[in-house]
Amino acid sequence: MQPILVINLSNGEIEEYTLPNVWREAYLGGASLAARLLYAHLRGDLDPLSDEAPLLFLNGPLSGTLGPAVGRFVVCGLSPLTGLWAESNCGGFWGPELRFAGYDGVWIVGRAAEPVYVWIHHGRVEVRSARLIWGQDTYRTQETIKGEIGLPGVHVACVGPAAENGVLFSGIFCDHGRTAGRTGLGAVMATKNLKAIAVRGSGTIPLADAQAYHALRLTVNRALKADNQTRVLHELGTSGVADFADYLGAMPKRYYRQGVMPDVDRISGSTMAETILSGTSACHGCVIACGRVVDLGTGKQKGPEYETLAGFGPNLLIDDLRAITRLGDLCDRYGMDTISMSNTLGLAFHLFERGVISEKDTDGLVLRWGDPQAAEALIHRTAQRQGIGELLGRGSRQLGRYFGAEEEAVQVNGLEVAYHDPRAVSGMALSYATSPRGACHNQSDYFFVDWGQAEETLGLKFFDRQAGAEKAANVAIHQNWRTVFNALVMCIFANLPPQTVVDLINTACGYGWTIEDALRCGERAWNLKRAINIRRGLQRAHDTLPAPLRQPLPDGGAAGYVIPFEEMLDAYYVARGWDPITGKPLPDTLRRLGLEEMISDLWP
Repeated sequence: MQPILVINLSNGEIEEYTLPNVWREAYLGGASLAARLLYAHLRGDLDPLSDEAPLLFLNGPLSGTLGPAVGRFVVCGLSPLTGLWAESNCGGFWGPELRFAGYDGVWIVGRAAEPVYVWIHHGRVEVRSARLIWGQDTYRTQETIKGEIGLPGVHVACVGPAAENGVLFSGIFCDHGRTAGRTGLGAVMATKNLKAIAVRGSGTIPLADAQAYHALRLTVNRALKADNQTRVLHELGTSGVADFADYLGAMPKRYYRQGVMPDVDRISGSTMAETILSGTSACHGCVIACGRVVDLGTGKQKGPEYETLAGFGPNLLIDDLRAITRLGDLCDRYGMDTISMSNTLGLAFHLFERGVISEKDTDGLVLRWGDPQAAEALIHRTAQRQGIGELLGRGSRQLGRYFGAEEEAVQVNGLEVAYHDPRAVSGMALSYATSPRGACHNQSDYFFVDWGQAEETLGLKFFDRQAGAEKAANVAIHQNWRTVFNALVMCIFANLPPQTVVDLINTACGYGWTIEDALRCGERAWNLKRAINIRRGLQRAHDTLPAPLRQPLPDGGAAGYVIPFEEMLDAYYVARGWDPITGKPLPDTLRRLGLEEMISDLWP
């Protein structure tokens, strides 16, 4: 891997940091390596929005190599929404372009005296004024900076007005709608008065055996393009799972309170393909091309992915696909995570229905299920932090707490639960409860395993989708494997045999890994992130599910099922080698993984 660019915005110092070889092989890259680099800096008392808080953009060893679905990068630090470890994964072209410019990462510290953006071009770095760009939405910001630079092929990662206004779930956007959306790192970036980072380069990416790697990635890409999952994702996008998820009862409705919704098929991926779809889009070098391009009659624009569709659709009982698309687009322009936004809106609608929130709190706005106009009004107010939007911008946990109903918020450790109901796919209960960044479906999209994708070469077994403690070790293995993906950085939609992934790693990096070595790398990073969170105050009591998900659904494909969560968590701790009382990784576990340095921090 190439050097990391370190920029201190407070004093203007710029330097290069060379990664220790031992860390590169132990952590691989991406979010895993970021956790190791930042470990010493993420103190227990560090304010995520302080000048001292780091913000690290980092690629993986395969990023930009035209390998299978590896045009991605990560952004890492501390989350202002959760107070815990933060990582967010983003596609598009920005990450590869940074590598072409000669760097594998950008490490931001300090705070600029006034709004700025960073311009990285063929190894040269400038910090330029963004005073006239501050306040622009994410789309306009990208175009403004590209026009100012005046060169073709520039890619811009930026924040929008929501981040500037301190929305705690604001993201970082690039390439017109690609986003590092979760955990609120856009707010961290804006607090540093950093509006954007623009990159352009034409260099080559270092590979241990370039000839062998390129031959392998051509073969793998051909196989991936022919894969059935790839075909579905290409034709229907991620929302192609909507019909099946609805059938199983896994697509939440009415803020996770009901299992059936009339006319829910109006908002499926199939309906989108038959009505408003006008094309597809892809990240750098990706043969899947799952991105949706739609036309609502006003020109082509980004279409909603599954999480956005479910969040602004059945979660709010809205069945208007065009309205859902507009709500998602509005969030993209303001620069907000659509999962956290729609989830927090769901809580607001739910509390309004219960009478906990009244028109007095909403400045006369009536919150009725199925009303996209009310949702749109609240999105505007959230991004601008006006009226009740001041509370909404803090996320669902703080919104519920303000109105004395924190237990009603569907979140874990402050991060809103995504739209894969664990009452239909019980493995997601552990995925949400133990994720290092709060409720997250990308640290382990275990619902795919519960649907039948139990890869035997990883040691995974197949259990019923509503099985209990017997699948706990399975979840831990799957989390380790997805941690490898987030280190590469490889899209989780790349449905590849594990041995193929390991072959790509070995050819690119010059290693001699086995599948077991890769899994151990993932396990090491998972426990390192756990150590970061333990130092931030995380305890076993925080590994839990929100109360609404502990209640059975009244109808639908998951009706009547109650998750045996405590038994599952006990079994998970055993599989992980964690202390059952404190939730800390045991000293023997840390030693086995080469994390001896953390023993004194966790077990003083």
